[in-house]
Amino acid sequence: MRLLITLLAALTLSALTEAQQASPPSATGVNTAIHRYLGFDRNGYPGDDALPALRRHFAFAGYWLNNPPGASGNGWQGKRELLRRQGFGFLVLFNGRLDAEIVKAQKSGTAPGLLGKNDAAAAIAAARRESFPPGTILFLDQEEGGRLLPGQAAYLFAWTEAVTDSGYRSGVYASGQTVDEGHGHTITTAEDIRSHVASQHLHPIALWVAQDACPPSNGCVLQAPALAASGTPDALAWQFAQSPRRKAITAACARSYAADGNCYAPDLPGLFLDLDVAASPDPSNGRGNQ
Repeated sequence: MRLLITLLAALTLSALTEAQQASPPSATGVNTAIHRYLGFDRNGYPGDDALPALRRHFAFAGYWLNNPPGASGNGWQGKRELLRRQGFGFLVLFNGRLDAEIVKAQKSGTAPGLLGKNDAAAAIAAARRESFPPGTILFLDQEEGGRLLPGQAAYLFAWTEAVTDSGYRSGVYASGQTVDEGHGHTITTAEDIRSHVASQHLHPIALWVAQDACPPSNGCVLQAPALAASGTPDALAWQFAQSPRRKAITAACARSYAADGNCYAPDLPGLFLDLDVAASPDPSNGRGNQ
């Protein structure tokens, strides 16, 4: 994700409201009063030694099945069992294609739908190698926001349908931020995906939405906001803080981030990450019954 990155020193937490202070998160990453589970995600694997400290604050972690955006390797590969033993739940993620890549493939003779099916097969194979059980939700990383272009839509829905047919469940990581289309019309990528699903009678798609604008986000704080505040009804997970912050939309919560604009992991100098909230400690259902 462009919303994910690789990590750096201690998390600057903004002042909490009295209501927030009344029900702080527990050592296992859940606000016990309202059942909001806090998680993190990032492109780079944080390292085995960092997991106990991360687990003190977070209930679940993003987990890449293939190389994250801009990376030449995947440090998460082979780490599922270690994270599971530490008590983490999962948001399982597959890096999808940018529109430019879809167009390039199409010019070379590979239709967007076929590209989506091929990438779904790679995601399914990777999930099986990592021992994620049937029923795990695999999220396709849709980096580009706004309304889906025709090629993007053909690719994305070929991917989600193929994943669902495999026995896994499909999800999409997508923007929940409103884009002005002009003439009084606005759209979010999440809304556009839901519209396609309804009109084409596709299988249900779980949504992990990215919306770090303040508000509705409260910024780089370990107090998980209400999932419903994301602006996307029934979102399974909400990424509410990113590293680095996007200055144009985070001015109201700028002081909650470190001076360099990143969101840092507490107790782990040098480790920056993104923050997520979900109603489950295992949003992808990736732990299984083991």
